[in-house]
Amino acid sequence: MKVLQTAPSLVEQVHKAILSEIAGGQLRPGERIIQEQLAQQLGVSRQPIQQALTLLRKEGVLSDAPGRGLQVAPIDLEYVRHMYEVRAVIEGLAFRKAAEHHTPQAAAEGAALIRAGRKAAGKRSFSDLIAADMAFHDFIYRLSGNPLVAPAMETHWTQTQRVMGEVLMRDNKPRDIWDQHEALLAAVAAGDGEGAERLARRHILDAADFMIERLRSEGTT
Repeated sequence: MKVLQTAPSLVEQVHKAILSEIAGGQLRPGERIIQEQLAQQLGVSRQPIQQALTLLRKEGVLSDAPGRGLQVAPIDLEYVRHMYEVRAVIEGLAFRKAAEHHTPQAAAEGAALIRAGRKAAGKRSFSDLIAADMAFHDFIYRLSGNPLVAPAMETHWTQTQRVMGEVLMRDNKPRDIWDQHEALLAAVAAGDGEGAERLARRHILDAADFMIERLRSEGTT
């Protein structure tokens, strides 16, 4: 882990760094979290570490360890299914609203995000793939014009990053989702709200089926 600089969003930076370690497989399910070690690795005091760990526990990424302290929680496939079902509804709303309000911006700016995603897929960089996927969806949330969408998705993305990381680590040929993203962007750019919502819901539910099947076959739970 790289040393972090003190900033107003230090807790968020620590949260992101720890989640990245979990999603990248450096911290495995059942592994105990050592606060002092994390503080030393990240170059911060224990206070932001404690706050970030509290958030991750509330989000279900960490759980109570035997005795005392925290450990990386196992992935609960039933929870993953429920999470993706909720995501499908919110994503559908976001894509519909984006299509209704910001089609010129989608056409003008969305292509660069698609290119970045395809580049990450070509490099098979797990961190870049996750970052590109998040950037594309965040772009749509902003285009939706609904300020409640992105905050509502924060916890879902915490779990999604972990699930994606777990699956990507085990795939010799990661699933390419960028044709689907391109089709979604085209629907938004065309102002097809109904079509964009339908495609978005299908995109998320298909992802759920794929992720859960892969996790179950690998015995990750």
